[in-house]
Amino acid sequence: MKVMKTAIIAITQGGKQLAQKLQAKLPQATLLTEKGISQNLASNWGSFGGFVCVMATGIVVRSLAPLLGDKRSDPCVVVVDEKGRHAISLLSGHLGGGNELAIQVAEILGGEPVITTASDTLGLVSLDLWAKRQKLCGSKELFVEASATLVNQGTLKVYTDLAVESLPTGLQQVAGVDEADLIISNRDCFQGRSVLCPINIVVGTGCNRHTPPIEFEEALTELFADLGLNQQAIKNLASIDKKNDEVGLLEFAKDRGWPIDFFSKDEINGVAVAEVSEAAMKAVGAIGVAEPCALLSGAFKNKISNLISRKRKWQNITMAVALVPFTLSAQA
Repeated sequence: MKVMKTAIIAITQGGKQLAQKLQAKLPQATLLTEKGISQNLASNWGSFGGFVCVMATGIVVRSLAPLLGDKRSDPCVVVVDEKGRHAISLLSGHLGGGNELAIQVAEILGGEPVITTASDTLGLVSLDLWAKRQKLCGSKELFVEASATLVNQGTLKVYTDLAVESLPTGLQQVAGVDEADLIISNRDCFQGRSVLCPINIVVGTGCNRHTPPIEFEEALTELFADLGLNQQAIKNLASIDKKNDEVGLLEFAKDRGWPIDFFSKDEINGVAVAEVSEAAMKAVGAIGVAEPCALLSGAFKNKISNLISRKRKWQNITMAVALVPFTLSAQA
């Protein structure tokens, strides 16, 4: 399991003894015993990925109430009794790692993990956790609805246009969109349907100096509309390193939350492209910018990316789109 930074809180003498035992064997664990439970949780809420509280569940619940935000961002909380007999995954069991932490704590203490999330008790996949680790994005409402369907029916029919190595327990691949409860695709043509979007697209871009952010936004919007692609699928942008101080490009990427991969002209000139750009050769000494940068950035684990849109030109911008190799797997 992924190692998380964990705080252990105890209030009684017996609890503190158990907490010390747990701290000695739990990686990256910090013991917090100087303050009360409410104060410790409130002052450290954003500093740890998980909390292990050695005390009664009721005390923890009352202390947690004013701190709760969203399951996608809240740390996980595990409650342990003073004898170490039970480790209860109380909060953020899936996305926050609470179920895994409860199992780990129970193994250390020789106790029993208590997991109450429906998919786990039924032996089905945790849809939100699987999606997160597969780099699939979707709305909170989608996960609630799709997870309920999975629990109620025991299966979730999935249509995807991605390569599939395997699907986890409870997910059943179907051949047609109309049969599906859930669609997994980077296409933007499934209005009104439950869609998980893979983050598997790189946009290579070149530009003239001093191009404002709004022009990047307009070009990208036009390009993706024409291609029928979902902008949620964008993993990052890519460009030549001579543009690493281009204010408009940097601001555009920052506003959208996308990193930018920059490549040198030597890296770019080692890429096989269908057409050499004379303008790019003259300006920056490279065979091109948008296409080779998209291909370089989209490569993944020695697998070559492929262009799904060759270079398109606007007055001040060029853009090309590459598909990152992406295969669905049952592994969560």
